Amino acid sequence: MSAVSAYGAYEAFEEVPVPVEGGELTVLRWPASVPDAPVVLAAHGITANGLAWGPVADALDGRATLLAPDLRGRAASAGIPGPWGLAQHAADLAAVVRALAGGGPVRLTGHSMGAYVAALAAVRYPGLFSSVLLVDGGVGFPPPPGLAGDELLNAVLGPAMARLSMTFASRQAYREFWQAHPAVGGGMWSAAVDAYIQRDLVGAEPSLRSSCVLDAVRADGLAVFDREVLGAVHELPVPAQLLLAERGLLNEPQALLDASRVAAAGLDTLRVPFEVVPDTNHYTVLTAPGPAGHLADALLRE
Repeated sequence: MSAVSAYGAYEAFEEVPVPVEGGELTVLRWPASVPDAPVVLAAHGITANGLAWGPVADALDGRATLLAPDLRGRAASAGIPGPWGLAQHAADLAAVVRALAGGGPVRLTGHSMGAYVAALAAVRYPGLFSSVLLVDGGVGFPPPPGLAGDELLNAVLGPAMARLSMTFASRQAYREFWQAHPAVGGGMWSAAVDAYIQRDLVGAEPSLRSSCVLDAVRADGLAVFDREVLGAVHELPVPAQLLLAERGLLNEPQALLDASRVAAAGLDTLRVPFEVVPDTNHYTVLTAPGPAGHLADALLRE
């Protein structure tokens, strides 16, 4: 199945089904346009979908094949049942490499929750991956004290969690909800962001809703604090790099991860060097053209 996005010069992508436990995972594929180009596999955040990587595909401009699945419980893969959890996502990524990349090794990246999934996948399936690029995630940090379950997820995710229980009268209403978000609205809004958020909607007017399966988000969000998940970044068997946003999920000055939190996690920055991408927040580090170009360059360097 082919689709056309609403942004940038590199527009065409395919939607490819990949058999996984419980069903078929939908993978967005932007094919390379040059011989012997590398393959990049990209995992999105906890309430996102594969089209979040559209700006990076645009920046790659055919210099690599980019595979960006809708993770199970989201968008076109929402119908795949559990089990949920990051280990299952890691297994699904391994299935994508075997099905669409000849068993690899491929270059692996992930944003936010996807970074934790990428680190875990690299440790569990080391022969499938040649490098790992973690984007504003993958490194453990302590949860807010005294919180658990949905309270913890609401504290960490904010409006991204709240919208999963909301309905919207129209696509324009959903657009306006996101345009009011301090990290993507205003001057940070773009056709790429619009295409990405519209992919999330399911149902019919006037009762549109997010495609994200709430039970999947709950399980995946709490799994970020599992010991094996938090330990994965310290055991990466391939070259790795960590890119951090300068600001947080709501564009606040406190980033999700910063130098102090990286230090508190005990990360060996000689093995996993990190840098802060200036003038970015947790979303725009992936969706704004300049930062997306920075990510594309990092993926091509390996």
